[in-house]
Amino acid sequence: MLVLAIDTATPAVTAGVVELGSERVTVLAERVTHDARAHGELLTPHVLDAVSRAGATLRDLAAVVCGVGPGPFTGLRAGIVTAAALADSLDVPAYPVCSLDAIASDAVADGADAPFLVVTDARRREVYWAAYDREGHRSRGPEVAAPAALDPAARRVEHARPSPAGLARTAATAIRASGAPAPLTPLYLRRPDAAVPGARKRVSAS
Repeated sequence: MLVLAIDTATPAVTAGVVELGSERVTVLAERVTHDARAHGELLTPHVLDAVSRAGATLRDLAAVVCGVGPGPFTGLRAGIVTAAALADSLDVPAYPVCSLDAIASDAVADGADAPFLVVTDARRREVYWAAYDREGHRSRGPEVAAPAALDPAARRVEHARPSPAGLARTAATAIRASGAPAPLTPLYLRRPDAAVPGARKRVSAS
């Protein structure tokens, strides 16, 4: 079956079409642009281009997989809204995936053979991170912290972004079982910068 995998949790705008077999995950096409300010502008064109390069149409897709963070509000919103809209219009399920889990899956596929941390840039001199065993199962996190707070002895995997293969691989069991997907809930690990205005001060009469 063909699966669309997208992620906007990092500065990269990622979209790819993956063929999900009974055991293998094969990337047929992908488009990636590193631009933290262009998620909303580039994601849909990247999706359409990846589908075209894969020799398919949107109607050929059996599922959508979306990285849901952790990441910044604006970027995650672009990916999640796009995934939800496509899934609804195509009448296919949309599966949420922790973006750090997808990177962990990539690390295991690349040969990681010991417990490790997945670390991505959270800006403000902080990182998003989660801990995994040698098989890529998450044991702690995701959390946000200063880099100095992490275990200095732990092996770190600092991929810039999850791949379409990692995203699809992480959701593969649920997709193959035709399981009902969890809600597309973003992993925001910070409070929003905007604050609710307080009550206006009274102006005393002169």
